[in-house]
Order: sequence, then C-alpha cells, then structure tokens
Amino acid sequence: MKNFVKVMKALSDPNRVKIIKMLQLRDSLCVCEIRAVLKLAQPTVSKHLKVLEEAGLVTSEKDKLWVNFRLHPDTDSPYIVAMLGQLKNWLNETPEIVEIHQLLPAINRNDICKL
Repeated sequence: MKNFVKVMKALSDPNRVKIIKMLQLRDSLCVCEIRAVLKLAQPTVSKHLKVLEEAGLVTSEKDKLWVNFRLHPDTDSPYIVAMLGQLKNWLNETPEIVEIHQLLPAINRNDICKL
C-alpha cells in the first residue's frame, strides 16, 4: 500500500500532473523548458520533479549542461503503469492541458538559455 499512496500523493498536485502530461507529449524535458511552459520558479519545478522522481514516475539523466527528465521507462509498479496509461487519455480537453499542447512545441531550451 505504501507505493500506491506515494504515487497517488505525487499525482495529487495539479502542476505535477501537468508535468506528466508534458512528458507524455515530449520524450524528455529539462527544468528550464518545464518552467517556461508552467510559468513557475525554477526551485518550484525542481521540487515537483523531485517528488515525481521519488515516487518512481520520472527519471533523470544528465546530458552536458542539462538534466533531462522523462517518464520512467522501466517501471515495474502496476500503479504507475495504470496511472500513466489513464493519464494519457484524461484531461486532454481541460484548458490548462490545451494550453500546454499549444505552448510546448515552441519551447526550445537553446532559446530559453540563449546558447
């Protein structure tokens, strides 16, 4: 039951659900890209990602200047598999998710960081 509760708590915040939806649209994102779409402070985004990572929903990988976050590809948790499967189809018509769908394609880390 402990793992189930951890996953549910991680998904209990609207911004964390938005991050999951973003990662379902794009294979990986860095903190600056998530921050640009959600219009949140960098420490806030990092804190949300830490909660998602501790619950096993996302994983991170360092790539030169960036830390890339993606949905955990090898999870063996039936709770994570079920929730990510359902979230793919849920909430797509809500205004916040529609806005993310519109903003995300134009987000580019090189433009954000001026590299």
